[in-house]
Amino acid sequence: SADPPPVQLIVQFLEQASKPSVNEQNQVQPPPDNKRNRILKLLALKVAAHLKWDLDVLEKSLSVPVLNMLLNELLCISKVPPGTKHVDVDLSSLPPTTAMAILLYNRWAIRTIVQSSFPVKQVKPGPPQLNVMNQMQQEKELTENILKVLKEQAADSILVLEGALKLNKDLYVHTIRTLDLLAMEPGMVNGETESSTAGLKISAEEIQCQVCYDLGAIYFQQGSTNAAVHENAKEKFFRTKELIAKTGSSSLHCTIDEERLAGYCQACGVLTSSSDDSSQQATPYSQIHSCMKSGNYQDLVKIFLEDNIALSLPVQFRQSVLRELFQKAQQGNDALDEICFKVCACNTVCDVMQGRTIDIQFCQLFLKPSKEKIDFLLEVCSRSINLENASESLKRKMAAFLKNLCLGLEDLQLVFMISSHELFIKLLKDDERKLLIDQMRKRSPRINLCTKPVTSFYDIPASASVNIGQLEHQLILSVDPWRIRQILIELHGMTSERQFWTISNKWEVPNVYGNVILGIKDNLTRDLVYILMAKGLHCSAIKDFIHAKQLFAACLELVTEFSPKLRQVMLNEMLLLDIYTHEAGAGVSGERPPSDLISRVRGYLEMRVPDIPLRQVIAEECVAFLLNWRENEYLTMQVPLPLVQTNPYVKLGQLLAATCKELPGPKESRRTAKDLWEVVVQICSVSNQHKRGNDGRVSLIKHRESTLGIMYRSELLSFIKKLREPLVLTTILSLFVKLHNVREDIVNDIAAEHISIWPSSIPNLQSVDFEAVAVTVKELVSYALTINSNNHFWLIIQADIYFATNQYSAALHYYLQAGAVCSDFFNKTVPPDVYTDQVIKRMIKCCSLLNCHTQVAILCQFLREVDYKTAFKALQEQNSHDAMDSYYDYIWDVTILEYLTYLHHKRGETDKRQIAIKAIGQTELNASNPEEVLQLAAQRRKKKFLQAMAKLYF
Repeated sequence: SADPPPVQLIVQFLEQASKPSVNEQNQVQPPPDNKRNRILKLLALKVAAHLKWDLDVLEKSLSVPVLNMLLNELLCISKVPPGTKHVDVDLSSLPPTTAMAILLYNRWAIRTIVQSSFPVKQVKPGPPQLNVMNQMQQEKELTENILKVLKEQAADSILVLEGALKLNKDLYVHTIRTLDLLAMEPGMVNGETESSTAGLKISAEEIQCQVCYDLGAIYFQQGSTNAAVHENAKEKFFRTKELIAKTGSSSLHCTIDEERLAGYCQACGVLTSSSDDSSQQATPYSQIHSCMKSGNYQDLVKIFLEDNIALSLPVQFRQSVLRELFQKAQQGNDALDEICFKVCACNTVCDVMQGRTIDIQFCQLFLKPSKEKIDFLLEVCSRSINLENASESLKRKMAAFLKNLCLGLEDLQLVFMISSHELFIKLLKDDERKLLIDQMRKRSPRINLCTKPVTSFYDIPASASVNIGQLEHQLILSVDPWRIRQILIELHGMTSERQFWTISNKWEVPNVYGNVILGIKDNLTRDLVYILMAKGLHCSAIKDFIHAKQLFAACLELVTEFSPKLRQVMLNEMLLLDIYTHEAGAGVSGERPPSDLISRVRGYLEMRVPDIPLRQVIAEECVAFLLNWRENEYLTMQVPLPLVQTNPYVKLGQLLAATCKELPGPKESRRTAKDLWEVVVQICSVSNQHKRGNDGRVSLIKHRESTLGIMYRSELLSFIKKLREPLVLTTILSLFVKLHNVREDIVNDIAAEHISIWPSSIPNLQSVDFEAVAVTVKELVSYALTINSNNHFWLIIQADIYFATNQYSAALHYYLQAGAVCSDFFNKTVPPDVYTDQVIKRMIKCCSLLNCHTQVAILCQFLREVDYKTAFKALQEQNSHDAMDSYYDYIWDVTILEYLTYLHHKRGETDKRQIAIKAIGQTELNASNPEEVLQLAAQRRKKKFLQAMAKLYF
């Protein structure tokens, strides 16, 4: 047989390397980090290096999970520290191959986000095979999880790529040779082989061209909701065109789809130079965009009418404009109904002349014809065809359209309007016109069923003349339950072989529900239940709660008739929807939920109906809901014991509620705090076989989450990010901070409120995954600050994290922000429990390491006992990066000022000595003054100094 293509080798190697193993007790274990698996991963990297790391080639042939594994392995072998945010890394200080690995990963990340926003053509399913469907579902869920993470980190990836545009230097990417060198010499620092030029050279112009194009694509995607971002896209695409013109066709590593770039440029209005605004406005695309944006719909109709002669607009573009108008009309703008018909009429006449079938949208809009609609339609027909120059084929198409239009009308007066029109008379011969009119007069009156109000689910007529594809398109777009029923009945009337719940890959129902729904024997009912639930879940996910409630209510009404199990499922989903609706609406302003909703939440948690499929997220949201609205009494005292033992979220919620309830009394809350501590420690523990290898490498897929705890760490983190109650967040944050501090050196200790209630040691210290704990603390404090950016205790934790990771400027920013928010920007005294001696000492160290030595001396005065030794040592430094003598007005300690006078005299710095003497001579610093005067003088200088520092670091 033929050898597999190179890209498929990557899949094979990574699949082999990531296969789980089975131990002697037949327990499934994560793939070991052994020599065999490392060789397989290295082979996968070599194949990618053979393909020159061409993302276009890799993305076409590799799935998102496989490419994610490959690029993570590239980061690993390129010595990018695990757990480090790429946005915090200075690319210019890294070896070339390491910087290039980070660029490749972040380019792929935003390209994947952009690609995921494009519609995907649904592959027609073959005969259902359970194992294949399960495998596809697993890969789909894995892809969605990766996409979710990539979208959360999109802002960081954009910043990394924006930073890459400032590098302006050549980089190198790994080749087969450099990968072999790294394999033979694992201790060698990556990228420093052969004077930092090992690998395949990628020029700065090629890097900038690719990065500009990728940034343009992500900005363009974001620009639909933010016009300012569209300007960034325009700038990046324009720069890409310049770089392509500069590098020319000789570029080996820069592969840009120039046709796609031209399309982007046309959409952004940069086909011509930016100064040529008149030419940009002359294009129909820009005119239509301007009309849609300004609401000038009459001019929009004129453009479509004129284009029926020019035929410059693609049919897909015409349809997309009509869809956008329909969406705006459905949102309550009734005035757009007429515009929708007019644009649809223009599109329909255009379709007729080009031999395409008439779209179902026209049939729908023409269900109730009127004199005005007929007048406009005839005007469109007249202006769309030049009878003198038109071909016979075109005339026949237009004549057939008008003839069929007459046959479809019930009102003979409207028929007469068409038959007496000049265009109709010229296109149809006399005998054809007479025959048509006779047919219309002899026709017996009949009722148009389509205009009858729908009174029953099964009383909707099916029309076999409507194209199945058009109905499927309507089915995908509709969110009206009755319309969905009508379309499905028509579709099932045309064919009984199709499974219509599979026509859109966006229709997703959780597996626990899918198995029950797909077991429904009646095909129509199965399709209807699946689609109503999938659309309802989608509307809920995009916060369209009104349509979600309508869809769920229709589904509940349907399943109540035949399935108690599905009825309970829908009641559960409607409870979750009501929670979401309240939290996104009245809950935002602090309004408590109605007592009925709280009772339903409690009822769900206590429900004991057997064989009901349950989604874990509902229990999770219910417990978070009770914690957010301070239902601690119920969680602590009233929750049934079996529920606590079987539901991990209820157990976690009970422990959190009990701990928060007994705060701030640390002695009373230590027992419940100890229980909560033990649960979280177990969640953050790992088994010994998962430890890092002797060579310092970390396996590609890290199975570091303990299965011994009540839930995985990722599940715990997801649950915490649903909490908004400050006391609950502070409690869980202080727990993780304490867990972080158990192992860390005292210099890197992080402070937190209520930290004293937690145990101070762990029996089995080696079992805790402290790397994961550190990452969790960072994520939690970042989330907490999105809830309340003015919580000074959380700001201090953020500052301590930056201090522990040697990011001193950022640490100072948050230390100062913490003081500012609790002192009205330092106009009041900062509380001593915020600016403790430990915080002040860390601020001193930050200033010292930033070479701001005068600031160090001033901060030494803030300590309860002035640290003269550190202050004098700092003032001796002559290479200071701060304002030096201009800060002397902020010093109130006379001893420090006298030392400054002596120091400047010794150095012969007369001007600076005079400034110090002037500062000493201020009357309010006289040692004979009362203590109140001296304290007031110190407080005034503290205020001005901290305000100056804040302006410097904010």
